[in-house]
Amino acid sequence: MAAPWRLGWEPRLLRCVLGFGGRRGLAVLKGAAGWSAGRGASRRWLHSTRRLQADPIKILMPSLSPTMEEGNIVKWLKKEGEAVSAGDALCEIETDKAVVTLDASDDGILARIVVEEGSKNIRLGSLIGLLVEEGQDWKHVEIPKEVGPPSPASKPSVPHPSPEPQISIPVKPEVTPGKLQFRLSPAARNILEKHTLDASQGTATGPRGIFTKEDALKLVHLKQLGKITESRPAPAPPAAPTVPLPAQAPAGPSYPRPMIPPMSIPGQPNVAGTFTEIPASNIRRVIAKRLTESKSTIPHAYTTVDCDLGAVLKARQNLIRDNIKVSVNDFIIKAAAVTLKQMPGVNVSWDGEGPKQLPFVDISVAVATDRGLITPVIKDAAAKGIQEIADSVKALSKKARDGKLLPEEYQGGSFSISNLGMFGIDEFTSVINPPQACILSVGRFRPVLKLVQDEEGNASLQQHQLIKVTMSSDSRAVDDELATRFLESFKANLENPARLI
Repeated sequence: MAAPWRLGWEPRLLRCVLGFGGRRGLAVLKGAAGWSAGRGASRRWLHSTRRLQADPIKILMPSLSPTMEEGNIVKWLKKEGEAVSAGDALCEIETDKAVVTLDASDDGILARIVVEEGSKNIRLGSLIGLLVEEGQDWKHVEIPKEVGPPSPASKPSVPHPSPEPQISIPVKPEVTPGKLQFRLSPAARNILEKHTLDASQGTATGPRGIFTKEDALKLVHLKQLGKITESRPAPAPPAAPTVPLPAQAPAGPSYPRPMIPPMSIPGQPNVAGTFTEIPASNIRRVIAKRLTESKSTIPHAYTTVDCDLGAVLKARQNLIRDNIKVSVNDFIIKAAAVTLKQMPGVNVSWDGEGPKQLPFVDISVAVATDRGLITPVIKDAAAKGIQEIADSVKALSKKARDGKLLPEEYQGGSFSISNLGMFGIDEFTSVINPPQACILSVGRFRPVLKLVQDEEGNASLQQHQLIKVTMSSDSRAVDDELATRFLESFKANLENPARLI
């Protein structure tokens, strides 16, 4: 089941006007048939009261996350005419982060489903359904004229290129139908133009159908023997007009590769046949937008350090013997949280005007899902133990992959960690997740031989398990000197697990 989100309904206008509502109001209406006007009068009275019914309650596409701009209707869990009780799930909505259920907070009847399930890219505030109170005639509820149902499966709008400025592209000479076209090497082109010959009079022997210099020289030799005649020069093309796309050559005989492959022009839409369109989910579109904004507006700085995991691996083995299952990443999260507690100057966010120091240490942990990357938050990580952090990471990671995260479980966070060590990555850098100021990139731990001296001064080679950690920081909030000191403290805390207790 997706994560729930409760919908607040509008005030009941009918109850305010008539002074009653709900089941009691319906009983009063039925009792009106016994008034002195008789059955015919009662029908007229009921017909007139229907006209006084309150407007249907609009169900609008809600904002379920701070970055949400549109959502998809995954599934309607109620049908038209079905009674709805407080707490019932109305539908499932896919946001830019997860799939969330929209719950009712009162009783009523679902009168109209305006946006069918499967519809995509529904803007915030768009009408998706209509509700009426119990006892009202839901069958005759009309959709407001100003809001019509969108297409069931609307596709994301494709930005059309601006007509100005247009790119001037010289028009190629028209290709005669049925005339074989060749890809000419520069030397062959010069020889053919000099001797007024056409490549179609010969045979291309080069790789992938290229007409080579040797092929051109054979044509010149045949011309000297009188076996072929000169080719009439094609009329000169007009001055380079402004055209939106290059002229396409007509279809010719089939070859392993096209003689003149389609080309895409910078600033113009891709030419058909040069790409395969891949549908993008809301999450992936939002990730693309936010990463582009982050990389283009935030001055990223990078600091890297090697950490020795020898003590962490020993501590982990001792915990495993006690049947306490934790990972190296859990120690890394704890070490980062403890270091942020020690250095609150790094636990900041940037709001556009200046850095804001945050009173809480909440660590966002990157989790890869089928719909894209999402960062569930470990709340107050500095105050939690290693095992508690491990349990939180496992639970939140499972909910993230199942699309069941609650909004409060992935919103916020003061510091992010992305670990690709399990995929064999030695080192990488990450893009900052605004408004946060830093993100830590963790690679795999690898064996390294080091020369170590004992107390007596004797040197020996010992194997150490090292990981490379790189921090991306917002230079506006965390300068290089502060980032360096943070990594030094992080390294000291991680290499001494006793400091994390």
